[in-house]
This record gives sequence, C-alpha cells and structure tokens, in this order.
Amino acid sequence: MGPMDWNFVFMQILAFVLCITVHEFAHAITADRLGDPTPRRQGRISLNPIDHLDPLGTLMVILMVVTGARGIGWGKAVQVNPANFRHPRRDMMLVAAAGPLSNLLFALVLAVATRTFAPQMTPSLIEFLIFMVYMNIGLMFFNLIPIAPLDGSKILSGLLPAETAYRYELTMFRFGPILLLLLVFVVPGVLGVLVGVPTTLVVSQLLG
Repeated sequence: MGPMDWNFVFMQILAFVLCITVHEFAHAITADRLGDPTPRRQGRISLNPIDHLDPLGTLMVILMVVTGARGIGWGKAVQVNPANFRHPRRDMMLVAAAGPLSNLLFALVLAVATRTFAPQMTPSLIEFLIFMVYMNIGLMFFNLIPIAPLDGSKILSGLLPAETAYRYELTMFRFGPILLLLLVFVVPGVLGVLVGVPTTLVVSQLLG
C-alpha cells in the first residue's frame, strides 16, 4: 500500500473518530440538560474522543478501512436512565434524535467552511472536509434507520402510541441486532437505498 493510500486510511479513521465524538457528546449533553446526571457522572459530557470510542467498534472501522471489507463501526453508547426524565418517553426520543441532528449540524458547518474558504485551503484539506461532510450525513441517515440499537428505533418508539411502542421495543430487543447485521452484511443493496442515495443527494446540496 503506497503512502497516498495510507493518507486516505488515516483520513477515514480520523473522520470516523470526529463524527462519532460529536454524535455521542450530543446524546450525553441532551440527556444531561433534560435531567439525567448519568452521562455527566460517567464523564461523557466531553469532546475528548477517548471518552467516546469503543475499542471493538474502532478496531472494526480500522479493519474496514485497511482491508476495504464491508462492515460496521460504532462508538461507546451513552448510558441514560429514563427514570430521571420529567417526560421519559419524549425525552428519550429527544436524546436519541440529538445524535443524528448533531451530525447534520456538523456537516452544515463543514460545508459552509469548505465553500467559503476553499481558495485558501490545500487540496488535501478540501478532500478531508468533503469526506467529513459525507461521513456525517451518512452517519445521520444510518442512525435514523428504525432498527435497534440505532437511534431511529428510539425515535420511532417515542412517536408510537405507548402500547404499540412497548411491543415494538420488545421486538427490537429480541431481533434488532440480528436485523441490523443482516442489513449490513446480507442485503447491503437495501442499505445503499436507505443511506447511500439520500446521503449523496444531501451532500450535493450542501457542497453545491
């Protein structure tokens, strides 16, 4: 593997680390503001990537990037206690939504910076920022898929009537992780439609 390839590998891993850090921080700060002290006690109100990286999830990303294999990476999930919320169902939904929303806002900031300051940037920096925009938007759409343990399942649960939500959560608890693995490894074409297509459309709008 040549030096340029290693630069690309490093760029992908750094982008993942930054996007995951912002995503998990958003979950933690939202839960904290809504009355749950658990994330603060666990040191998650932080923009230090080390506080948010899951060793296995990060290793999976490195393997994916280096080998080019299909896979999935993840950060360390923010632990939340809904009993501390004034409105547990609504507030859990807001905490879940904060992650994808943070990635959208991060992408917006990066896109504006890229479009505004591109003439003063090096080609490699522009490439990195564009890649970051892609990764943030991709991460947002991926996390909005309503399959546990993704944020989309908690958002949908908060929108459903209480009894339906309970049955849905029970189903997701049993089958969610298996469904997610099937989606990533067995039918990646579906993932392309759910994530790839909308990501490309949104990024093209953001970057012009």
